[in-house]
Amino acid sequence: MVNIVVGGQMDKQQIGKLIEEYGKGKVKVNIKGDIEAVLDLKNGQADYYFGSCATGAGGALAMAIGIIGAANCLSVSIPGKVLSEEEMRKAVKDGKKAFGFVNTDAEKVIPILIDEILNKEE
Repeated sequence: MVNIVVGGQMDKQQIGKLIEEYGKGKVKVNIKGDIEAVLDLKNGQADYYFGSCATGAGGALAMAIGIIGAANCLSVSIPGKVLSEEEMRKAVKDGKKAFGFVNTDAEKVIPILIDEILNKEE
């Protein structure tokens, strides 16, 4: 079972539902405040962090960057730009653990990220 915490500033409930939907019963989702969510990731109580906000970086990833370092984090979408599927899959393969995105891009990025996370974990 893959444990994913949802932080960020916007649409946490919707993000959690999408993760569960695409997780096909292999993902456990916890929705928390940013600091608590990232501390769970840092302390090994969660495997991945997903956060959303209006910019895909600030409110989505600020605490993650501050606590686990920028090298472990990636904005997969910002206003007007979504990373390619190849770039997102590579980030998971390369060990990124925290992903930020614009809340309105959730349905574009979550299926790809979850698919690659499940592929990696099998």
